[in-house]
Amino acid sequence: MSSHLIRSDFVPILTGYLILMLVLAVGLLVQRRRAAAGRPTTRLTGRRDHGWRAFILHVLTDALAGYLVLMAVVVLYYYFVAKVGGNFLESAVSGSALLLGISLPVLLGVSWLTEWRRRDRPGR
Repeated sequence: MSSHLIRSDFVPILTGYLILMLVLAVGLLVQRRRAAAGRPTTRLTGRRDHGWRAFILHVLTDALAGYLVLMAVVVLYYYFVAKVGGNFLESAVSGSALLLGISLPVLLGVSWLTEWRRRDRPGR
């Protein structure tokens, strides 16, 4: 491997991977500490992950955190690796937000429909 390949490809990919693993490790650590202390795993609902309110809050916080991590990776990639011209950052921000805006209602709708069908057919 040439040193240029390592600098231009391997280091940014490794850095992005390490950032992602760090974020996931912090989330897991926080969740385990809350569970060990006997506190609810969801701070905002005040109870242990029951009901639609807790589900929606989990989905929204996960989506927001995932979007922020993605934007951090995109910005770091843009400024330190690619340096592409045009509207790369604007497109990344708006495209990811559009995807999030489409997928969240679909996820919530399918979840509601699945729960409704499960309650409608209790024998299954």
